[in-house]
Amino acid sequence: MGADRRAPRLDPAPPHWPDRQALVAWGRHLGASLAAAVAASAGASAVVTLSGEVGAGKTTLVRAICEGAGVPDLDAVTSPTFAILQEYPAPVGPVVHADLYRVRSPHELAALGWDEVMATAPLLLVEWPEVAAGTFPSGTLHLRLAHVPDDPDRRSVTVPAGVGEAA
Repeated sequence: MGADRRAPRLDPAPPHWPDRQALVAWGRHLGASLAAAVAASAGASAVVTLSGEVGAGKTTLVRAICEGAGVPDLDAVTSPTFAILQEYPAPVGPVVHADLYRVRSPHELAALGWDEVMATAPLLLVEWPEVAAGTFPSGTLHLRLAHVPDDPDRRSVTVPAGVGEAA
């Protein structure tokens, strides 16, 4: 990937315990911000990882980020669990969506051509990133989604301290 790998500034920060509508709105904003940052700097790229249990909203957020980034066919944005990698055309170049749920080892990851994916995707969105830990560039935006106890319509979205904060 390009040399410019600063963590994206999260402005606004993720909403506190968003419902689906608020999560999607924030994801659209994030996607537009990421696409603008990539477009503004030659060779720039962005990586976002999304962790969380099944049903936490990872694919919903990926779809919203894709919408904000200008992916025209949102019906194509589905969980690529069986395909593992999907690519969607966008104005900034292809958005690559990886679902590493079924990848069990670094060897399997390498067989997917992970190094090439990391080196060439202008915008890379990774669900279930744990198997690829240690391969992400500095500046990767790590998001964790979780169900909110006693409220099935809301999610918790957390970002590690210091990531995406204003400089």
